[in-house]
Amino acid sequence: MGKDVDLSSREWCDLVFEGKNKDFGAYEMRTTSTKRHNKAMLYTIIGAILVVAAAVSIAKVQEYLAERRLAELAEQEEVLIDMEQNEEPEEEQQERLEQPKPEVLPEEVLNTVKVTELRIVEDEKVKAEDEIKTQDELKETTTAFGQKDNDKGTEDRNVTRTLKEEVVVEKKVEEKKVEKEEIFKSVEQMPQFPGGEAALMKYISSHIQYPTMAQENNVQGKVIVQFVVTKTGQVGEVKVARSVDKDLDREAVRVCKSLPKFTPGRQNGQPVSVWYTLPVNFKLQGTN
Repeated sequence: MGKDVDLSSREWCDLVFEGKNKDFGAYEMRTTSTKRHNKAMLYTIIGAILVVAAAVSIAKVQEYLAERRLAELAEQEEVLIDMEQNEEPEEEQQERLEQPKPEVLPEEVLNTVKVTELRIVEDEKVKAEDEIKTQDELKETTTAFGQKDNDKGTEDRNVTRTLKEEVVVEKKVEEKKVEKEEIFKSVEQMPQFPGGEAALMKYISSHIQYPTMAQENNVQGKVIVQFVVTKTGQVGEVKVARSVDKDLDREAVRVCKSLPKFTPGRQNGQPVSVWYTLPVNFKLQGTN
């Protein structure tokens, strides 16, 4: 038998079934077996490819979810670190408040030498205490000139002005301390938005206007905003703690400034001003 005989060819089948009943099912099965084998092989290869692709896709999705989770945890950790760095430790704050105030000396009266005005008057109108100083006496003295003699004060002509400046500076420092202490990082009862957190998120999502440039450039992300809820419930100072894009940052700040009044935070039963942290998520429709 030659080596070039194709066992799957119809000629070979005719040779095998020569002189036999070809209407029997074995002949039909023999002639179509090659096609069945090829289909089975093709389906097997396609199935194997699909299984491998599914396994790779699942691994990619799991890797993406893990990276996203790590990124969110890193963002939260950075925000907490920024807040801790900005917060002054209670011990340092107490030491600063307990620093002794500079001693303010009592304001003294300036010594003066009377300068008598020379006028021609009648003898009976001259007062006994109107002693006339000579020019030589006035040149030799270092005491300030005034309307009468006074030797119960100080010779320092700048003492009054210097003491007043020290008092003013001390007052300004105290005012700044009081103003800084009025804004808390955390209080017993934090500010509440009318309707709760769900209502706050709904307000943010309904008032966000996605910047056009960010949409065109497919810019997305989460902007972390911090703002002060004053003791009256109004939104005060607003700043970006975690930036994504300048256009997204500006829009997040704008929306936060438009927020209605909160129920103010309370410390020891009294309303106080409190820093409030809010994540503003920008996400384009149709993206995962």
